[in-house]
Amino acid sequence: MKKLILLLTVLTFLSSCKSNLEEEYDICIYGGTSAGVIAAYSAKMLGKKVLLIEPQSRLGGLTSGGLGFTDIGNKQVVTGLSKDFYRRLGAHYGKLEQWIFEPKVADSIFNDYIKRAGVEVLYNYRITDTQLANGYIKNIILESSNGTKPSKSIVAKVFIDCTYEGDLMAKAGVSYTIGREDNKLYNETYNGVQLMKGHQFPDGIDPYKIKGDSTSGLLWGISPAALLPDGTGDKLVQAYNYRICLTDNPANKIEITRPENYDSTKYELLLRLFDAQPDKRKLNHYFIWSRMPNNKTDINNRGGFSTDMIGMNHNYPEASYEERAKIIKAHKDYTQGLLYFYKTDPRVPQELRDEIQAWGYPKDEYTEDNHWSPQLYIRESRRMIGDYVMTQAHCEGRETVTDGIGMAAYTMDSHNCQRILVEKDGKYMVKNEGNVEIGGGLPYPISYRSIIPKEEECKNLLVPVCLSASHIAYGSIRMEPVFMVLAQSAAIAAAEAINTGSVQTVDIKKVQALLHENPLLDGSFSEILIDDNELDLSVNNDWEIIKKQGGYGPTFLKSKVHNGSPVRFTPHMEHEGKYKVYTYYHMRKDISPAITYSISDGTDSWTKVIHKDSVRIEGQTTGEWVELGTYNFQKNPMPYVEISTGDTSGTVIADAVLFIPVK
Repeated sequence: MKKLILLLTVLTFLSSCKSNLEEEYDICIYGGTSAGVIAAYSAKMLGKKVLLIEPQSRLGGLTSGGLGFTDIGNKQVVTGLSKDFYRRLGAHYGKLEQWIFEPKVADSIFNDYIKRAGVEVLYNYRITDTQLANGYIKNIILESSNGTKPSKSIVAKVFIDCTYEGDLMAKAGVSYTIGREDNKLYNETYNGVQLMKGHQFPDGIDPYKIKGDSTSGLLWGISPAALLPDGTGDKLVQAYNYRICLTDNPANKIEITRPENYDSTKYELLLRLFDAQPDKRKLNHYFIWSRMPNNKTDINNRGGFSTDMIGMNHNYPEASYEERAKIIKAHKDYTQGLLYFYKTDPRVPQELRDEIQAWGYPKDEYTEDNHWSPQLYIRESRRMIGDYVMTQAHCEGRETVTDGIGMAAYTMDSHNCQRILVEKDGKYMVKNEGNVEIGGGLPYPISYRSIIPKEEECKNLLVPVCLSASHIAYGSIRMEPVFMVLAQSAAIAAAEAINTGSVQTVDIKKVQALLHENPLLDGSFSEILIDDNELDLSVNNDWEIIKKQGGYGPTFLKSKVHNGSPVRFTPHMEHEGKYKVYTYYHMRKDISPAITYSISDGTDSWTKVIHKDSVRIEGQTTGEWVELGTYNFQKNPMPYVEISTGDTSGTVIADAVLFIPVK
């Protein structure tokens, strides 16, 4: 009897151990970035058992980590829950949408998504291994990031890697690349080595510790590597930095003080840049110093020497967790040291020292991380090599796909990859290499095949962040709103893959249909958007079609004459009821001071005049949604919105009209 009791006790103990160490889910999302939160929320709204794993303790990645001056490209690409996120920001700030925002506000909204859906989150755990069988990830092994808890094994039917590093993808043995492809690989022109003018040093800046003496050694941050021909591939990663949140509100400011490991010799090259540019004596000459709500900033890299720690991140993608921690700490020391250098070093021009005195760290941001962002801007790390690779041809509209699960529209963008010596007229000078800022075409779709591995490598993994794209195409795709769009699509595909057996056998048309019919995954019906490219202008010659960036979508209409025919936007009303109506308003120098809009429910009509002085455009955009009012629409008679050119003294733009159902 005692032996039986002992045996039962042991079995019970072993059973409890297994339940503690191994947990099973439908969908497991690794990485609590903005994409990770949206993927987890989406999967849970689809009725799945979901686990979100975040290696640190804060959700939202870079979106809640300082990048509040949103990189958009074109608002048309922001759809579904990604758009819902910016709408929720808008509600906080009293607008329809908000594209510039404080880190703490983004953090609260991401946490609200998790709370509303009841998503289980596992904080401070990171991946150490995966176990595969027959092409499927069976489980992943996790260790405590801070070493305070036991290891875990997580079993799931489908996994989604939403990290900036692609760590789950790599552990699963999926093919990937790092760095820049040679232009020849994908028949590109902006990949590989690129010595361009952007964020560059002027000619003639001496690279040596003692000017003119090559035997004295190079100044800190300059690589002795030789400049290779344009377009040459390599394994170099574009520079990382912090998007810095400071404040000039005295009541909310903590002074910038000397950071750990401060070393003023790291900024000697900056002093030479000051000497070479005596006419540049504003902080905004050396930083992109974007003002944010409530007296805060989102500070980004600008010019030859700024917040980008060029060349100091090349080992990061493949580094161990311990090595990554050292690289992250080096970036933090460098950036905080740069601010302290501007504030205190007597060699810094007085105008710059005076200007930075007003700024400090905000008391109400990153309160658990000593008021400094815990998220380094990992602009690029690993990139998957799947069956389909997005390339420059897609960015320029020369190739397109039919299995799109999101759109991109940003410039083909790469920050500098290295700081090197360049010879000119027999003298060596310092130059940055790798910066690319080339406008592509119009918004373009991103293939579903670019977020899934090759079938022979893994059948139950989706990778919406470290997706399959060339270096230069990734530079256009890698924007936070786009990551969130792709993550929602990945979650829908993951739910479908549970039924079909693999991510490769998902019917992409079902995913596309759900994105269109139920964009918020809560059963609410879609808003109605009418873009100008949907209109028939065959009988209206008073408007010119403009195909260029700056509008909503691929085109916008510009008036040719005054007192010409109005342009009419007619919605197809599938659901009757109250709608808030908005027009996409362009801010231009030649825009008419007042534009008249007529809104009709088919029986009655109303007039709304928008005055130029009443519209404020913020962020990386030339347009803004402006409300025309709330109206009750029926299916018949047919409602419409007309934009008139009558009684105007400038240009009238007709771009898009939006009908949002009132809940």
